[in-house]
Amino acid sequence: MISLQKFFKDDDSDSPGLLMPLLPLRDIVVFPHMVAPLFVGRPKSVNALTDAMNHDKRVFLSTQTKAGIDNPGEKDISHVGTIASVLQLLKLPDGTVKALIEGKSRASIARFVKNKDFFQVELELIPETQVSPAEGEALVRAINKSFDEYAQINKSLSKDLVKSVSSISDPSKLVDTMAAHFAFKINDKQGLLETVSLEKRLSLLLSLIKMEIDIFKMDQRIKNRVKDQMDKTQKNYYLNEQMRAIKKEIGSEEDHGDELRELEKRIKRKKMSKEAAGKVRHEFRKLKMMTPMSAEATVVRGYIDWLISLPWFDRSKVRKDLEEADKILEEDHYGLKKPKERIIEYLAVQCLVKKIRGPILCFVGPPGVGKTSLAKSVARATGRKFVRLSLGGVRDEAEIRGHRRTYIGAMPGKIIQSLKKVGVNNPVFCLDEVDKMSMDFRGDPSAALLEVLDPEQNYSFNDHYLDVDYDLSDILFITTANTLPEIPLPLQDRMEIIRLPGYAEYEKYHIAKDFLISKQIKMNGLKEKNVKFSKNGVLTIIRRYTRESGVRNLEREISSICRKIARKLVTNKEDRTYKVTANSIQKYLGPTRFKEIQIEEQDQVGTVTGLAWTQVGGELLSIETLIMPGKGKLTMTGKLGEVMQESAQAAVSYVRSRVTSLAIQPDFYKKKDVHIHIPEGAIPKDGPSAGISMCTSLVSALTKRPVRRDIAMTGEITLRGRVLTIGGIKEKILAAHRGGIKKIIIPKENKKNLRDIPASVLKAVEIVLVEHMDEVLPHALILEPGDTIFKEHDIPFGVMAEEMDKDQRSALI
Repeated sequence: MISLQKFFKDDDSDSPGLLMPLLPLRDIVVFPHMVAPLFVGRPKSVNALTDAMNHDKRVFLSTQTKAGIDNPGEKDISHVGTIASVLQLLKLPDGTVKALIEGKSRASIARFVKNKDFFQVELELIPETQVSPAEGEALVRAINKSFDEYAQINKSLSKDLVKSVSSISDPSKLVDTMAAHFAFKINDKQGLLETVSLEKRLSLLLSLIKMEIDIFKMDQRIKNRVKDQMDKTQKNYYLNEQMRAIKKEIGSEEDHGDELRELEKRIKRKKMSKEAAGKVRHEFRKLKMMTPMSAEATVVRGYIDWLISLPWFDRSKVRKDLEEADKILEEDHYGLKKPKERIIEYLAVQCLVKKIRGPILCFVGPPGVGKTSLAKSVARATGRKFVRLSLGGVRDEAEIRGHRRTYIGAMPGKIIQSLKKVGVNNPVFCLDEVDKMSMDFRGDPSAALLEVLDPEQNYSFNDHYLDVDYDLSDILFITTANTLPEIPLPLQDRMEIIRLPGYAEYEKYHIAKDFLISKQIKMNGLKEKNVKFSKNGVLTIIRRYTRESGVRNLEREISSICRKIARKLVTNKEDRTYKVTANSIQKYLGPTRFKEIQIEEQDQVGTVTGLAWTQVGGELLSIETLIMPGKGKLTMTGKLGEVMQESAQAAVSYVRSRVTSLAIQPDFYKKKDVHIHIPEGAIPKDGPSAGISMCTSLVSALTKRPVRRDIAMTGEITLRGRVLTIGGIKEKILAAHRGGIKKIIIPKENKKNLRDIPASVLKAVEIVLVEHMDEVLPHALILEPGDTIFKEHDIPFGVMAEEMDKDQRSALI
């Protein structure tokens, strides 16, 4: 073996072309100025150290590219390493060697020299490069600052080490020393060792230190989170054990195990659908494995409670006695023949069929006619429990279907909540104000009701919270609404529409006498003997203090009278009877609010009483027409809708076509301005049913013939004078009857609607059925003696004046 002594000078200087034994390292990179112990066990490595100790104690240290190779070859050893000096060598009993080495300088392998005992290489020294003073100083300061930051967060670094490192002024030595004290990856350390440029080496070290700081901080955060979670879990466990021990000592409550056993008994006793039972068992198994005080356990427990609290198969016994049911309905409500018939029919069918799906009824009518109270009476008549859900203002689909359990505070929808509250699976379920729903970005609740109110689908209603099918087919759903147009058509299609029209005057009187008076006497703490209402007194309240289709305001006025009488009894400390008559009403209610009769006081030219339908029932509509000199301008006022304006134009066109038969100036539309006005201009008005009323008013104004004040009319008019069918006949006739009208003109096609009118109303008014405008005018206008308008020789229906020959025209004049 060639001695290497001749290649080395004194001190630490080295010459190029050095021959030196090589010691392959695993999982460590030795830098210059670094002192490190090495444990050597491989024969070639031991021989290399022995050779170094026998000569100048110099050895070349190079890291293997793959640490797992026991017998590395030339390709498995990095070409850049560190020339080191062996400070101490100690042979251990197991044959291995412990060496203490100190790194001296960088070098690269020029070539491998063949040697069978150990690796021997020829080296080339890597000279140190320089960096500009300013840039070097800036990088050194940044590195020292980062190292100080690292030392502050990593308490394992000693203060002496920090001081000694900070005192190094040589940038190259600073890089090598710091790199040795950081747990960089082997590849990163080898990259630092192989970087020749001092500037790049400083920048690389700075980036590695910053990355190490970030990693260390992240590691600390993770450890802190884990520690906090463990501390919280241990704290909860400790507190739970304390609570369990305290409860056991005082014997006040059962522990969690007893609670779970009780819950398991409830689950076994509860009769549910197969799907729900499987879901409950699955969730209960999860609950047993959870910490009692955890948030997830609370959610699961709440879900199980909901499932076992629902009345899956609990039902009320339905009354099948038709006579008893009919008696109850008559006791609770006066009139309302059609809804009562439908309920009795349902009970009759149920007597014959064991299982029928509950009908979906929709009561439509103005406020105060008793829709909701009728639904309660249906429940009492059928022996079912009653539950009511108000849909007014509901705009979230989740109100019907519920929220999914993934949301905090999730709950089932109102349908399921109401069933849990009522405790049976076949109640009368009233969905109140179904026409008052709206929609927004959260969904459309009316679309969610499509499944609820469909007998073909609601046997498997799926609430988002329960996530299991629930049978709603035994429920008798009753919905209420004021108007149908506000209800979506698909929803209307699923319901049986039953209209509840406004009450006639005599019906209001009977309702007040049989129901309202006794109810308000009891509610205000009075006795039957304390107050007596005369018939005229009740009728005066109806006529002069209320104007409505229902009886809600009537009940308020009766309540007001009872309160005032109650005050008198308490103040005077006496027990006497107060009589409420037509003459004494003003003492309790003040001046009258409405005229008893709304018709005109005398017959007038151009003024006609029409009939209108509103959401609260029928109303009398006054229509006025004024003719003025002008240029043929037609003005329409009173906040009229587009359809109503078109009806007025059609009336004008009809009159122009009949100027000859009506004895009107043929060119009136050129020399006269026509102004049609409907009072109460702040209220929007629309619809075609005022067509014949506006036409009659126009003819009256043009011919100067007054219109009978005790007559009212409704109907759509065409250009040829035909009178077409319209809606709301019952409400309009009842309104006319309330207003003191004696004769009512309606389209002949609406004759079928007269069967819905109470017989007492039909006796009080005269109904005139017409097909053409020519039939309306003789009834409406007051003709003078010798008047020849509309005699037997008049124009046939639908024939224009221009189509007549001269003889026909002259016969009319």
